[in-house]
This record gives sequence, structure tokens and C-alpha cells, in this order.
Amino acid sequence: MQSRLPIDEVLPALSDALRGRTSAVLQAPPGAGKTTKVPLALLAEPWLAGRRIIMLEPRRLAARAAARRMAALLGERVGETVGYRTRLDTQVGPTTRIEVVTEGVLTRMLQGDPSLEGVGLVIFDEFHERSLHADLGLALVLQARELFREDLRVLVMSATLDGEAVAALLDDAPIVTAEGRAYPVETRYLDRPVEGEIEAAAARAVLTALDRDDGDILVFLPGAGEIRRVEALLGERDLGPGVRVAPLHGTLPQEAQDRAIEPAAPGERKVVLATSIAETSLTIEGVRVVVDAGLMRVPRFSPRTGMSRLETVRVTRASADQRRGRAGRLGPGVCYRLWTEPEDRHLAPHSTPEILEADLTALALDLAVWGVSDPRELRWLDPPPPAAFAHARELLARLGALDEKGAPTPHGRRMASLALHPRLAHMLLRGRALGFGATACDLAAILGDRDPFRGDGAPPDADLRLRVEAMQRGDGGGGTAPGLLVDRAALRRLRAESLHWRRRLGLPGGERGDVAATGLLLAFAYPDRVALRRPGRGGRFLLSNGRGATLPDGQPLANEPCIVVADLDDRGREGRIFLAAPLDPAELEARFADRIVVEDVVAWDDEARAVRARRRTRLDALVLRESAIADPDPEAVLEALLDGIAREGIDRLPWTRAARGLQQRTAFLRTLDPTWPDLSDEALARTLRDWLAPFVYGIQRADDLARLDLRAILLGLIPPDRHRLLDELAPTHIVVPSGSRIPIDYSDPAAPVLAVRLQELFGLPDTPRIAGGAVPLTLHLLSPAQRPVQVTRDLASFWKNAYFEVRKDLKGRYPKHYWPDDPLRATPTRRARPES
Repeated sequence: MQSRLPIDEVLPALSDALRGRTSAVLQAPPGAGKTTKVPLALLAEPWLAGRRIIMLEPRRLAARAAARRMAALLGERVGETVGYRTRLDTQVGPTTRIEVVTEGVLTRMLQGDPSLEGVGLVIFDEFHERSLHADLGLALVLQARELFREDLRVLVMSATLDGEAVAALLDDAPIVTAEGRAYPVETRYLDRPVEGEIEAAAARAVLTALDRDDGDILVFLPGAGEIRRVEALLGERDLGPGVRVAPLHGTLPQEAQDRAIEPAAPGERKVVLATSIAETSLTIEGVRVVVDAGLMRVPRFSPRTGMSRLETVRVTRASADQRRGRAGRLGPGVCYRLWTEPEDRHLAPHSTPEILEADLTALALDLAVWGVSDPRELRWLDPPPPAAFAHARELLARLGALDEKGAPTPHGRRMASLALHPRLAHMLLRGRALGFGATACDLAAILGDRDPFRGDGAPPDADLRLRVEAMQRGDGGGGTAPGLLVDRAALRRLRAESLHWRRRLGLPGGERGDVAATGLLLAFAYPDRVALRRPGRGGRFLLSNGRGATLPDGQPLANEPCIVVADLDDRGREGRIFLAAPLDPAELEARFADRIVVEDVVAWDDEARAVRARRRTRLDALVLRESAIADPDPEAVLEALLDGIAREGIDRLPWTRAARGLQQRTAFLRTLDPTWPDLSDEALARTLRDWLAPFVYGIQRADDLARLDLRAILLGLIPPDRHRLLDELAPTHIVVPSGSRIPIDYSDPAAPVLAVRLQELFGLPDTPRIAGGAVPLTLHLLSPAQRPVQVTRDLASFWKNAYFEVRKDLKGRYPKHYWPDDPLRATPTRRARPES
């Protein structure tokens, strides 16, 4: 059995592939050693001709570890033949031939030199992780090769990615596959799903592994918070002699990360509590046991709200297998999976590429500086989603990074050069220009990292000024609000980050910032999250992007009139605010005058049922000031009134029986002749302004509509020469034999109804007709109590056949009434009996 896969056997094939082509794909399972062996082996290739190799790693920790491992294999120090570049740490020298780079470093190198002069090969390691930077870097490298460097070679290395798709993107590049065996790993599942917190289950699994299994233990947890809690749980137990617990996540100081990676001392067992940072690339010597919580954190971006959040989700099948494989590198191992076998069968096969779910603002700025406004100009495995990309460009325009044509402004190019999220880059540059550069650097450090404050049993105070003050005190100690737990190691890391940005901006390193400027600086970074407190109880705010947000009870910022929100979720109708700072409304108006508009708003007020005319001073969705307009534009009032009528519905107009009758009579005539005007509710609603506007000019309240004569207005829509014809063809009433004038019901245009007592029709031989005799009325023959006893359109047939049965029934129920044997010879009557 071999502990490593035979990557050496495929290196000649890989060299041959790159010698004959400019692209290749290497698929090698975890543990194959491709990250270190491939770059070193390719250094001697003649086609490199002394040029450098650039290798992109998705994580800073992995980049440093890979560079150190390669340097050690050469017997050198980092910075000689092998070096690395990260955002905050660079170790390269004049003799460096292999540069391991991460994050946006490759993009910065391309922006500075699109031809990548002096570079012969770009390697994309761990490409299966599909990080946003890797996808962008590959797209830019491929276009740079097409435009400037046909000889530039590209190698994509992956453990689990679909190599065929990548090879197709690289013009059908050859795929070189490393096969081999690792030691077997026994997989142990839970009997039932985890109940309660995952941290307790992870701690139990570690105690079990320490008791039953040999070797170091690697525990996969979703985030730093879970790592801290598991570390605390294990600290309460007797783990036995020589057991060391070592956290490992991206926010730890470099020294702490190195301690977690380095081999355990003789006689020592190590328990490494890690995020998915340890899934690939890193080699943690001595691991024989893996405990997998089965969770990971991924970024989720919502174009609807313009906000990103980290979401805890189930691991994918590929990730779970990667983690499990960590236990089988040195010998037979064990993997404890904190889920059941039935749950295991439902894992998704792969993670969604970050480009499909992440905030694309930085990518959009990088593309703009590159000269690309439409991502379709480049080649992608998965192109950026159009909605998220459009939102990103809108934000860049708002930050002044793009001009009206979508091209990068000088300010936008300076933002891109900082290799920072465009929001924070804009804040740094504006802050420096206003003399608040030191505070801006502190805020950039805080906002680019995890919150150094934790609440003691309750959410921590959301006020960002407390974080800035803690950084400036230097020790994270006195003066912090009660109930807050301060991560002092995190504060030290943040101060180092702030110092880095001060150097980039040319500011003195020891300058104390103006904490009072926190809210203003936040507004530069998050102009869409300036918020005004809503009326009523404290804690409810309206953001300038139109979204609602709330502060938990007891937060001091809850009663501030104006705040700027740096962090909130986008769940529900009102997001929960996690980080914010107050802003003086006068400062807001002074600094954002170019975005503030004064407008006259004449609109329908649904609650008051009236037109309201207001003069508003507005910043996006926020109304800063409002006052009534004494003499609003009559045309604007008219439009608002008509809009209100349309919203409330045409039936809210003062309809009378006569107006409805006219509408129904016209509808009846349209069944016979469609040239009659359409006065239906639907047609009237569509043409509201055409027919109603002249009669409501000057009206502002719905109550004042009551004085309208709607019948007269509708009659005006019928040509005058048809008024007489209307009465002839569709009369409102019929005079029946008793002398009564009975109204005709036209509510069903296909069958107008005459409802009349049976006794009033005695002597009438046939059914009355309208429309010049073309349409018989539908007769509802009524009892003396006005209840229908028969419905007919053939009165003659009724007299002849049905009348006698009806007479028998009515005579029994109404014996005092007149029920003649011969209705055609009888005298019609409106009374019980005819007058003698």
C-alpha cells in the first residue's frame, strides 16, 4: 500500500501535453502532491525559457503553505526560487521562478501587465472550488493570451471537477489523469440525526476518537464561532496527557495557523478544529482521524436587496469525500460523519460555483478596468448572472466608479488598484480626501473581517463606533460597553490590517482616527443603506434602498433619527441590523447634496381618499423633509385624482340606479349593434381620462365626487342623434294592461327581464317585445307577495297550458284574490280584485 498517489508517473505526460499545446487539464485525487510536485517538475521545461510560473491558490493559508513546502523540497527559503504573494503578505525575490498567488493578486497583475511579460505558465490549482477569483482569472488569462501572448500556457488542476467541461473551454485541451490508491478509511455514521447544537456532537465524536483511535484528529466545522465553542467544550474535559487542541481558520494570526499545520511533537496528539480551509491543498501531517460536522459556510448574494450573507449549508458529496480522504494519507484511517447513512444519500454532488451566488461588484469593476462592459465578451465555464451583474454596475455608477457610458472613471481605477471591495475602496478614498483617512482604514479593516465583539448572552451592541474605539485603545480593554466579549487577537489582526491600508494611502501609521466620522464614512461605503427611523416605537428604520430594517430591543442606536447600516440580513420584510453607526442628518445633506432631489409630489392618498400635494426633499427612498403645497398644479391634481379613482375601482364612483340602468341598456343594444358605445366598467376604466376628466377638474377629495351626475355624463358618451333611438329600442319601462308602468331590468343584456304580478297581465295575449319588436322580454310572473311563480318568454303558451296549474296553487294560497277561469277575457288589476 502506498501513502501517496503516483503523480510522478503522470508528470512526463503532462510535460508532453504542455510542450505541444498551450493548455492542459490535470485531474489528480487529493493527496497526490500535485500542488508542489507539478510546478517544481515543470521549471526545467525548455518552453519556459527562464520565465516564471504563476500558481493561483484559492486561500492565503494554502498559498503560504504550498510555497514553503516547495522551498523546503529545494532546500531553500521562501522568496528565493519559490515565493508567494497575498494581499497583505509578499515573499518574492529577484530569483523567484514560482509565485504562488491568491485572492485578487492575479487580477492585479493582469491589470498592470495584460501580456504577463516574463510569465510562461499560469496554473489554477484546486479549480474545482470554483472561486470567483479563479473564474475571473481564467477568463482574463484566456483573453490576454488571445490578444497578447499566444505562447502563454495555462494549466488547470483539480481533484473533483468535470475535466471535460474545462478542457472544452480551453480549446479541447488534453486531460492528464493521475490514478492511484490511498489507505482505506472506515466511515462511521450516526444512528440518528443530531439533536441540538452541532458543537456538542462534534465534541463527543472527538472524545470517542481519542479513546478508540490512533493518530491526530482533524475536525471540520462550518465557522470560527463553532470552532471556539468546540474548543471551549473540549477544554472542560480531561483529554488525556499530551493532547493539544489547535484551531485553524482564515482569521487566525499566521503563527496560529502554522502551529495547527505543523506536525505534533513526539508524544503529542493534536486535535485540529478547522473550517473547510483544510479540505484541500493543505497537508496536515499526522492526521489519521477525521470528524466531519457535515456543514459549511457559503456566501449568498441577493440582487433584490444588494446584500450578501454567509449561509450555513450541508456539505456536498465532493466536499465530504475530500474531507474523508484526509484520514487516509498516512495509513488506514477513520472518518466520523455526524449524520446518518440515509441523510448521506441525499447530499448534493457539487457546490454551486461562487460566481452564480456571490456579490459581483468587484468583478464588474475589474472587468470595466480591463475594458469589458459585457461579460459575454469573455469565455467562462459559467457566465455571471445578468441580474447580479447589472446590480453591480448600478452600484459602481453610484459610487462614482463608472461614468454615464459605463466606462471606468479615474476614481474607479484608483478604487480597483486597492484590491478591496469597491464599497470599502470608495470609502477609503473619500475618507482620505476629507481628512478622515485613519478612521476609514480602521473601518475597512473591521468591515473586511469578522466582528471582534461578541455578546454575553445577548446580541452585541451594533454600534460600530465601539469597534473603532477598541482598535484605537490598543488593548481592547477598558471602556468597552458592558456585556461585550472582545476577541483581542482579532483586534490585533484588525490593527495590522488598518496599518496596511494607512501605508497604502500614505497616512501616518500612529494617527488616531475621528470616531465621530464613522457614520459618514459608512454612508460613503453603503449609500443604499442610509436609514431613517420610522415613526412609532424605536428600532424600526427605512433604508434608502426602500427596504425595512430593525434593531433588537435594548440597542442604544434604536432611537437615533438617522443611522447607516453596515451589516444586516435580508430575511423577511424587515432585515435585522447587526452593525451600524449614527449619522447627523445635516451631515448627510451636506455630503450627499448631489444625490438629494427636491420634488413636488401630487399623489392620491389611499387612507385619506384624497389628493395630497407635498414638496419633498428626498434621498432615494428616504424623505428628509416634507411640506404641503398650497397651490398645486391643477393638471397634476387631476392626474392624481384619476389615478386614485382607477386604483379604488370604477364602482366607487357615485353610481345611481339610473346611471347603472343607462349602462345596462347600452350594453343590451350592443348585443344587437356593436356600433353602440361600450360603457362597461372595464371600458370606462380604460378610458377614464377621456370621459371623466372634464367633470372632475378641480376636485381633490373622493367625497366631492358625490355631486357628479354620472347618468348625464354617460349619456353624453352616446351620440345625440341616438338618444331618441335609445328610448325607443331599450325603454326603461313597459306599461302593462293594469296601467302600471313597470321597469325593465337590463342587468343581463342577453335577456332583459320584466318582473310583474300575474294579475296585472290578464287580457294580454302575448309577450311584450323591445328593440322594435325583435327581442321578447323574459317575464318573471309574480304572486301577490311579489314572489316568482313562473318564468317565461312565451306568454301565450303560459295562458294556454301552465296558467291553470299555477291558478290552482295561487287560489289556495291567496283565496281573497281574483283568479279567473279565462285570463285572456279577465280584467287586469293592481288590487286583490278588479274594481266593480
